[in-house]
Amino acid sequence: MRLLSLLVGVSLCPIAASPAADARTSTTLRCEVVDASSGRALPARVYLRAEGGEWFFARSAATEGSAVEYRKQRFAASIEMHTTVSAHPFLFALPPGRYTLRVERGKEYLPDERVIEINEEPAEITVRLRRWIDMAALGWYSGDTHVHRSVDELRNVLLAEDLNVGLPLSFWVTVSHTPPDRGDKTSAADVPAKPIYVDPTHVIYPMNTEWEIFQVAGRRHTLGAVFALGHKAPFPHGAPPVGPIAEEARRQGALMDLDKHSWPWSLMLVPVMNVGLFELANNHVWQTEFGFRQWTFDALPPYMRVERDEGGFTEWGWIDFGFQTYYSLLNCGFPLKPSAGTASGVHPVPLGFGRVYVQLADAFSYERWMKGLAAGRSFVTTGPMLMVQLDGRPPGATILSQPDAKRSCRITGTAVSIHPLKPIEIVVNGRVVKQVPAENEKGEPGNYRSDIRADVELDGSSWIAVRVLEDRPDGRVRFAHTSPVHVEIPGRPLRPRREEVDYLVRRMREEIERNEGILQPDELDEYRQALRAYEGLEADER
Repeated sequence: MRLLSLLVGVSLCPIAASPAADARTSTTLRCEVVDASSGRALPARVYLRAEGGEWFFARSAATEGSAVEYRKQRFAASIEMHTTVSAHPFLFALPPGRYTLRVERGKEYLPDERVIEINEEPAEITVRLRRWIDMAALGWYSGDTHVHRSVDELRNVLLAEDLNVGLPLSFWVTVSHTPPDRGDKTSAADVPAKPIYVDPTHVIYPMNTEWEIFQVAGRRHTLGAVFALGHKAPFPHGAPPVGPIAEEARRQGALMDLDKHSWPWSLMLVPVMNVGLFELANNHVWQTEFGFRQWTFDALPPYMRVERDEGGFTEWGWIDFGFQTYYSLLNCGFPLKPSAGTASGVHPVPLGFGRVYVQLADAFSYERWMKGLAAGRSFVTTGPMLMVQLDGRPPGATILSQPDAKRSCRITGTAVSIHPLKPIEIVVNGRVVKQVPAENEKGEPGNYRSDIRADVELDGSSWIAVRVLEDRPDGRVRFAHTSPVHVEIPGRPLRPRREEVDYLVRRMREEIERNEGILQPDELDEYRQALRAYEGLEADER
């Protein structure tokens, strides 16, 4: 048989042709994915593309198995075409030719990519994925807070991506003043208000809501998006106003997640709704080509000096815009915790490409994970793993300090990735105050490890976070960012910089003017409430 693979560890042998394959025009390729160490069958995400560019999708070879096709394209080069398969063999029906097969499983396994040659004879391939880190063994569990996949799909996809928590937005409304259970994009208004465990460490909680308002009073008028995560009953409130939504969310024990930072209403929501989560990895951050180069480009304040080019935002520029907005809000005293969401189901991005890892001291459960998310015991990643402590305290902690003029803090931890890392950056009150050279010690499973040891001097109350980027040959941006640790020093409060306050005030004034004559008086008053909150901040004039 003349079937070729370019990677070691591939087995090719004749098998019986699938009845579904047309023997005159196609050949059956049978594949399975296993763990390279244990030989255990693995669920995974599979890409198969012919040399001429055509995509092919798998079907399960087992009656008890499943295969979920995903076909999304936003722009010419922003394409996501894959199948997520259960831990069973799966089949392709292929014309003879050359193909590229790529298999991935979430963040913790090394991808496997190979070129194969298919002729007229059926073939079989075993892909052996190598795990480069086991975060659950270290007490960290991942989640995606912005999901547009059905519960039935998630039973397959959650395992294929090794994502511990999936929060599908079953209720989704884009028209103002419409209750979410009657939302134009609500997918399943009868979902249960309880966790659905796919297995002991992978869980779906389906009672979540997105208000993404594009239409107000019968006309096209964009406000933005915000989520309620983990509530107990459908919300009776449309938006705007948003104050009643926040009150109901608190009553039901739900978390409010900001979605993207530059929607027209985003900066109003923070003080008015007391939003708790901020998506540092949002749904415009993709594995495929970055696409939204111009989206909200006019909202960018000059003082941030983010990277851009003739097309608008660069990939790093968009991410940095989010980082700096987050930093400004932290400096203003809003204790937002980081989250991560993909909107998989809408955009060309795999579920959990950007994900938030939460550290649990005890065994995994949905309730413990959500509590840890709300507390900020977390980091967000699109690639590297970043586990740090400040003076022995985890991310999300608040440290009360003596009113000394200066305070020294020690940061310790580890950054690990499948690519070398750039210098690890210590961020204090929104500015990079120290860069720690990455050691990039090559590990046996195929990773790069850098231990972190750094001291920083604090002058007054501060927050401290750590971030790191991969040093990738393709130039793409893959990052990890921790939740901040807050150090509170009596008598020396943290104050935002004047440029930050001016930006927030300007955005509220612009939105008040833009919404005049469209929003009702009580709805417009929420922007005035936010404006007063920002105008009342005492800025640092240095």
